[in-house]
Amino acid sequence: MALELKPPHEASFAALAQVAPVFFSCVLSFAYIAIYWNNHHHLLQAASHVTGRVLWANVHLLFWLSLIPCASAWMAKNHFAQATVAVYGAALLAPAIAYFILSRMLLRTHGPESTLARAIGADVKGKISVLLYLLAIGLTLLDPRLSLAIYVLVALIWFAPDPRIERLLAERRRNARRDQAR
Repeated sequence: MALELKPPHEASFAALAQVAPVFFSCVLSFAYIAIYWNNHHHLLQAASHVTGRVLWANVHLLFWLSLIPCASAWMAKNHFAQATVAVYGAALLAPAIAYFILSRMLLRTHGPESTLARAIGADVKGKISVLLYLLAIGLTLLDPRLSLAIYVLVALIWFAPDPRIERLLAERRRNARRDQAR
């Protein structure tokens, strides 16, 4: 993470409150990176193979994820000013779109009848997330705190890896153990 969380020079709660924006931004951005890490791991673990297009879609996702710490640092250093919260939202929106593209590339590679396609389904969480980011970016005009609340909400929605992919991976492990027992 590009955020540098420094302890305050004074030993008071007032001084600690001065670093609260940086701390909150660091925690939220770390949570987002961790969420993408876990969901990305599950998504690719569920795939049986990848193509060049999948690899480029993956790099596309990684690029946008690399911008989150910079947007987060700017937002924190400016105490959640309107423009910075909107740019942070854009920095969250871009990887959400890139993750959607990556999952579509994997679906195209594996086919609509594949186990992966059944696991991903209609990707309601992904579509809702994009809409929530767009709403949050627009809400920065009214109150950036509403946007921040939506960013936290989306993180909470994604905190647990997709249970459908979890079930797919568990089924795959059971089948592999059964095949080994034969």
